[in-house]
Amino acid sequence: MHRTPLPLESLWAFRVIAETGSLTAAAAALGVTQPAVSKRLRELEARLGCPLVRRGVNAIGLTQAGARFAAELQAGFAQIQAAVDHLQARPAPLRIRAYTTWALRWLIPRLPRFHAAHPGIDVEVSTSTAVVDLAREGVDAAVHTVAAGAPPPFGGRRLQPVAIAPFAAPALLRGLAAPWPATARLLGSRVRARDWEFWLSRAGMGGAQPPGFPAPLLFESTTLAIEAALQGLGVVICSPAFVCGEVEAGTLIPLSAGSLPTGDLYWLFLPTGRVGGALATFADWLVREAEAATPPA
Repeated sequence: MHRTPLPLESLWAFRVIAETGSLTAAAAALGVTQPAVSKRLRELEARLGCPLVRRGVNAIGLTQAGARFAAELQAGFAQIQAAVDHLQARPAPLRIRAYTTWALRWLIPRLPRFHAAHPGIDVEVSTSTAVVDLAREGVDAAVHTVAAGAPPPFGGRRLQPVAIAPFAAPALLRGLAAPWPATARLLGSRVRARDWEFWLSRAGMGGAQPPGFPAPLLFESTTLAIEAALQGLGVVICSPAFVCGEVEAGTLIPLSAGSLPTGDLYWLFLPTGRVGGALATFADWLVREAEAATPPA
């Protein structure tokens, strides 16, 4: 049978009346006038069909039915408050700082898998190329590269080696003359400004800067350099992991048989001390993802 629900404001007003034992005190607690509280009480008694309070000259008391009803209301409102507290107690998201391209093209495409496995943990990603002070900047962890030969960060987790290879749009390749490094516009990023020099010196291209070698056109991020290559502006040097979708779709073509390890490594920088809870869960997952995505040596 359908029942019209009782007005919540009247129920709450009666709960406060029962707690304070006074219409005047209840009105002050609710921030309304005493007549307004009295009206809510009368309407509630009329709806219930029984008196809830005994009215005296200077005070009121609860009837037997009113005392029982007040106790049950108290329990009900406590349950509602517990539900609200539980909802609002959802933990804050993990704040992860990383390089723009690594975040956009490696981490974020994998985050749905993390959320599916750990639905109670949200991950908020921000980007920067600067070294992060985790405590001062309010960041839980950061991903940065450590140069070849440099000591690893204390307490950090090793993720994956940095490898590079050249890629170009199919339309650009049709217009390139051999040897293409001397005739193509070379694209890269300021973050890894020496990748072209490294690749040319170790990929059988005749030294760090052979005759006719053009200075690379460097963008603020590898993401921008990849977009420029997709538009046919030149040949981009980057990690194959960043363009696997474009290579599969045929919008970028690899210009080498494989990638070249630079010796640099991606590391997950963690706060000093013991890492537990959601951050430990995320760190373990990230290490496993990096290991699965790294081709065997």
